[in-house]
Amino acid sequence: MSTVTLTELPREIAKKLLEIEAVALQPNDPFTWTSGLKSPIYCDNRLTMGYPEVRDMIAEGFAAIIRENYPDADIIAGTATAGIPHAAWVAQKLGLPMAYIRDKAKGHGKQNQIEGRIAPGQKVIVIEDLISTGGSSLKAGLAVREAGGEVAAVLAIFTYQFQSASDAFAAEGMELATLSNYTALIEAALEVGKVQSSDIDTLQAWRSNPQSFGRE
Repeated sequence: MSTVTLTELPREIAKKLLEIEAVALQPNDPFTWTSGLKSPIYCDNRLTMGYPEVRDMIAEGFAAIIRENYPDADIIAGTATAGIPHAAWVAQKLGLPMAYIRDKAKGHGKQNQIEGRIAPGQKVIVIEDLISTGGSSLKAGLAVREAGGEVAAVLAIFTYQFQSASDAFAAEGMELATLSNYTALIEAALEVGKVQSSDIDTLQAWRSNPQSFGRE
């Protein structure tokens, strides 16, 4: 990370995600998501846990963003489950407390949705692995607010850059920053030969209209 600037980070992270096959592009043989939506991209950032160099680049990238833009952050909170390990690595680098946020409150015990302690007034950085519609991340942010915390920002490894997600974050007044994004991924994929220049228009059209590849 010492040789990679925040400006260079989106492309470099994208290259690493392609290299370890955490992200794959198949514009001519689309994937089918759980929702049934057909997509030219599949992203599984959980694979980054198995690559120390990649996960450290991600953690240092998050830490650099926090140092530069949110130096008064009090606590790092990961979303369950994929955001938890990255939140732990970032919290360790910054010497900050850590918590994690469930999708919903437990049905037993203290019925916690947040594990760990977020005190009223604390500035919280929420760590997520992927932004699609943004729904799960916003839900986590609202849980932080319900606990009395202030969401300084939601940080994620990657975003598909859907306009609907940007609009949703803006509507809730939550800042969003990501290490990499769909635009950088396409550029990196073209550079390393994962896609052809003839695929670019198709890939860009999907981001503008995620329904364009159809549904199963």
